[in-house]
Amino acid sequence: MGWLWLFVLLAATAAGLWIAGRLRGAALQVTLAALMLGAAGYALQGRPDLVGTPREGGLSRPAVPLTEARQAMLGTFTAGERYLLIADSFARRGNTTEELGAIRAGLRERPDDLALQIGLANALVDHSQMITPAAELAFERARQVAPRHPAPLFFEGLARARSGDLERGLELFRAALALTPSGTSYRPMIEQGVSMVSNSLAERQMMPGQAGGQGSAPTQPARP
Repeated sequence: MGWLWLFVLLAATAAGLWIAGRLRGAALQVTLAALMLGAAGYALQGRPDLVGTPREGGLSRPAVPLTEARQAMLGTFTAGERYLLIADSFARRGNTTEELGAIRAGLRERPDDLALQIGLANALVDHSQMITPAAELAFERARQVAPRHPAPLFFEGLARARSGDLERGLELFRAALALTPSGTSYRPMIEQGVSMVSNSLAERQMMPGQAGGQGSAPTQPARP
C-alpha cells in the first residue's frame, strides 16, 4: 500500500505544479526529476510494510501534505487556506496534534468551509495512519457541504486506499470522476487514481492466497 500511496501523491503533486504552480518546460522537468529522486530514495530506505502507529504526544512520522492536490481542486485563495497552510507545516514535522488544532481553529470560525472539512478528515487519517470513524464523519460532513463537488470523494478515496481498502477507494475515485466534467484541469489526477487503484486490485487478485485470487485451496493433511 505504501507504493500506491507514494505514486498517487506524486501524481497529485505533478498535477498541482502544472495547474497551481504554473511550472512549464525546463522548470517543470527539473522539479519532476527531483520528485523521482525522492521516490528512488523511498525505494531504497522506505519501509511501507510497517504498520503506522502514532507516537506519544501526537507525534507521528512526518506526513506529506496534500497541498497541491487540495489547491488544484479547491483553489488557492479560499477562506480557510491560511489555517490549512499552518496545519501543513505541522504535518511535515509529524506533529499531527497541532495539525488538527490548526484546522479545528479554522472550523470554529468557518464551520461550512469545504477545504477545512476535507483538511480535517485528511489530518485525522494522518494522526491515526489509517481511516477512522472520526475521519469518516469528517468526509461525510464535507459531502454534505458540497454534495456535487468531487473533492470529498477523491480525498476519501485516497484515505481508503492508504488504509488498504482498495475496493472502496476505487468506488470513490470513480464517483469523483463521474462528478468531474471533461476538460476540468484536475480530471487527469482523478483518472490517474482510478487507473492505479484498478491496476493494484488486478495485481492483488492474481496473487496466490489473496482474497479474490486464484490460489489453490489449503491441502488437508492425509489421514493415517
